Amino acid sequence: MDKASGEKKKTTKKTKKSVTSTQKKTMSKDDVLTAIKSMSIMEVYELVKDLEEEFGVSAQAPAMVATAPGVTPAEAEAKPEEKTEFDVVLSSVGQSKVKVIKVVREVNKDKNIGLKEAKDLVDAAEKEPKVIREGVSKEEAEEIKKKLEEVGASAEYK
Repeated sequence: MDKASGEKKKTTKKTKKSVTSTQKKTMSKDDVLTAIKSMSIMEVYELVKDLEEEFGVSAQAPAMVATAPGVTPAEAEAKPEEKTEFDVVLSSVGQSKVKVIKVVREVNKDKNIGLKEAKDLVDAAEKEPKVIREGVSKEEAEEIKKKLEEVGASAEYK
Protein backbone atom coordinates (compact mmCIF):
# COMPACT_ATOMS: atom_id res chain seq x y z
CA MET A 1 0.00 0.00 0.00
CA ASP A 2 2.91 2.26 0.60
CA LYS A 3 3.66 2.04 -3.04
CA ALA A 4 0.09 2.78 -3.92
CA SER A 5 -0.08 5.68 -1.48
CA GLY A 6 3.36 6.82 -2.66
CA GLU A 7 2.10 6.83 -6.19
CA LYS A 8 -0.93 8.76 -5.09
CA LYS A 9 1.32 11.30 -3.43
CA LYS A 10 3.36 11.60 -6.60
CA THR A 11 0.22 12.02 -8.66
CA THR A 12 -1.07 14.57 -6.19
CA LYS A 13 2.22 16.43 -6.27
CA LYS A 14 2.25 16.40 -10.07
CA THR A 15 -1.33 17.65 -10.13
CA LYS A 16 -0.49 20.46 -7.73
CA LYS A 17 2.55 21.41 -9.79
CA SER A 18 0.59 21.42 -13.04
CA VAL A 19 -2.18 23.46 -11.43
CA THR A 20 0.25 25.99 -10.02
CA SER A 21 2.17 26.25 -13.29
CA THR A 22 -1.01 26.82 -15.32
CA GLN A 23 -2.48 29.30 -12.89
CA LYS A 24 -2.01 32.83 -14.10
CA LYS A 25 -1.95 36.00 -12.14
CA THR A 26 -5.01 37.99 -13.13
CA MET A 27 -4.69 41.72 -13.55
CA SER A 28 -7.48 44.22 -13.64
CA LYS A 29 -7.67 46.87 -16.32
CA ASP A 30 -6.41 49.41 -13.80
CA ASP A 31 -3.36 47.21 -13.13
CA VAL A 32 -2.65 46.99 -16.84
CA LEU A 33 -3.02 50.75 -17.29
CA THR A 34 -0.73 51.40 -14.33
CA ALA A 35 1.86 49.05 -15.80
CA ILE A 36 1.64 50.77 -19.20
CA LYS A 37 1.95 54.22 -17.61
CA SER A 38 5.23 53.20 -16.05
CA MET A 39 6.67 52.07 -19.42
CA SER A 40 8.76 54.19 -21.77
CA ILE A 41 7.43 55.08 -25.22
CA MET A 42 9.62 52.43 -26.83
CA GLU A 43 8.36 49.76 -24.44
CA VAL A 44 4.75 50.69 -25.20
CA TYR A 45 5.52 50.64 -28.92
CA GLU A 46 7.02 47.15 -28.61
CA LEU A 47 4.05 46.02 -26.53
CA VAL A 48 1.64 47.21 -29.21
CA LYS A 49 3.62 45.41 -31.92
CA ASP A 50 3.65 42.22 -29.83
CA LEU A 51 -0.11 42.45 -29.29
CA GLU A 52 -0.69 42.98 -32.99
CA GLU A 53 1.35 39.90 -33.83
CA GLU A 54 -0.14 37.77 -31.05
CA PHE A 55 -3.78 38.48 -31.88
CA GLY A 56 -3.51 39.27 -35.59
CA VAL A 57 -5.00 42.74 -35.26
CA SER A 58 -3.97 46.28 -36.11
CA ALA A 59 -3.83 49.17 -33.68
CA GLN A 60 -4.85 51.63 -36.39
CA ALA A 61 -8.31 53.13 -36.10
CA PRO A 62 -10.61 52.20 -39.00
CA ALA A 63 -11.30 54.99 -41.46
CA MET A 64 -14.73 56.50 -40.91
CA VAL A 65 -16.98 57.11 -43.87
CA ALA A 66 -18.54 60.54 -43.98
CA THR A 67 -22.31 60.15 -44.03
CA ALA A 68 -25.30 62.34 -43.54
CA PRO A 69 -26.46 62.81 -39.94
CA GLY A 70 -28.70 59.96 -38.82
CA VAL A 71 -27.47 57.61 -41.55
CA THR A 72 -25.31 54.67 -40.58
CA PRO A 73 -22.32 53.84 -42.81
CA ALA A 74 -24.00 50.56 -43.76
CA GLU A 75 -27.11 52.42 -44.95
CA ALA A 76 -24.97 54.88 -46.90
CA GLU A 77 -23.25 52.03 -48.74
CA ALA A 78 -26.48 50.14 -49.32
CA LYS A 79 -28.31 53.06 -50.93
CA PRO A 80 -26.20 55.18 -53.25
CA GLU A 81 -27.69 58.64 -53.47
CA GLU A 82 -29.83 59.00 -56.54
CA LYS A 83 -29.23 62.09 -58.61
CA THR A 84 -32.23 64.42 -58.71
CA GLU A 85 -30.87 67.41 -60.62
CA PHE A 86 -29.41 67.25 -64.09
CA ASP A 87 -27.67 69.59 -66.52
CA VAL A 88 -28.66 69.50 -70.19
CA VAL A 89 -25.66 69.74 -72.51
CA LEU A 90 -25.90 70.75 -76.17
CA SER A 91 -23.16 68.75 -77.88
CA SER A 92 -23.81 69.61 -81.53
CA VAL A 93 -26.15 71.98 -83.31
CA GLY A 94 -26.88 70.10 -86.52
CA GLN A 95 -28.27 71.58 -89.75
CA SER A 96 -31.01 73.85 -88.40
CA LYS A 97 -29.26 76.39 -86.21
CA VAL A 98 -32.23 78.79 -86.12
CA LYS A 99 -34.59 76.10 -84.81
CA VAL A 100 -32.04 75.14 -82.13
CA ILE A 101 -31.81 78.79 -81.03
CA LYS A 102 -35.62 78.88 -80.71
CA VAL A 103 -35.63 75.72 -78.58
CA VAL A 104 -32.84 77.09 -76.36
CA ARG A 105 -34.88 80.26 -75.80
CA GLU A 106 -38.02 78.21 -75.13
CA VAL A 107 -36.42 75.95 -72.51
CA ASN A 108 -34.89 78.99 -70.79
CA LYS A 109 -38.02 81.17 -70.85
CA ASP A 110 -38.07 81.41 -67.05
CA LYS A 111 -34.61 83.04 -67.24
CA ASN A 112 -35.81 85.50 -69.92
CA ILE A 113 -32.90 84.58 -72.16
CA GLY A 114 -32.78 86.86 -75.17
CA LEU A 115 -32.18 86.07 -78.80
CA LYS A 116 -28.55 87.23 -78.63
CA GLU A 117 -27.78 85.12 -75.52
CA ALA A 118 -29.40 82.05 -77.09
CA LYS A 119 -27.48 82.59 -80.35
CA ASP A 120 -24.18 83.03 -78.46
CA LEU A 121 -24.84 79.84 -76.52
CA VAL A 122 -25.62 77.86 -79.67
CA ASP A 123 -22.56 79.33 -81.46
CA ALA A 124 -20.35 78.28 -78.55
CA ALA A 125 -21.88 74.79 -78.61
CA GLU A 126 -20.73 74.42 -82.22
CA LYS A 127 -17.12 74.55 -80.96
CA GLU A 128 -17.51 72.49 -77.77
CA PRO A 129 -20.43 71.05 -75.76
CA LYS A 130 -22.20 73.67 -73.62
CA VAL A 131 -24.66 73.43 -70.75
CA ILE A 132 -27.91 75.06 -71.81
CA ARG A 133 -29.96 74.27 -68.71
CA GLU A 134 -28.80 73.48 -65.16
CA GLY A 135 -30.43 71.79 -62.18
CA VAL A 136 -33.55 70.36 -63.80
CA SER A 137 -35.42 67.18 -62.97
CA LYS A 138 -34.77 64.03 -64.97
CA GLU A 139 -38.15 64.29 -66.71
CA GLU A 140 -37.54 67.92 -67.70
CA ALA A 141 -34.01 67.07 -68.90
CA GLU A 142 -35.39 64.24 -71.07
CA GLU A 143 -38.03 66.60 -72.48
CA ILE A 144 -35.42 69.27 -73.35
CA LYS A 145 -33.20 66.65 -74.96
CA LYS A 146 -36.13 65.37 -77.02
CA LYS A 147 -37.01 68.89 -78.22
CA LEU A 148 -33.41 69.56 -79.27
CA GLU A 149 -33.14 66.23 -81.09
CA GLU A 150 -36.40 66.91 -82.94
CA VAL A 151 -34.79 69.99 -84.55
CA GLY A 152 -31.60 68.09 -85.46
CA ALA A 153 -29.31 68.91 -82.52
CA SER A 154 -27.50 66.43 -80.30
CA ALA A 155 -27.93 66.76 -76.54
CA GLU A 156 -27.45 64.81 -73.37
CA TYR A 157 -28.11 65.27 -69.69
CA LYS A 158 -25.69 64.59 -66.88
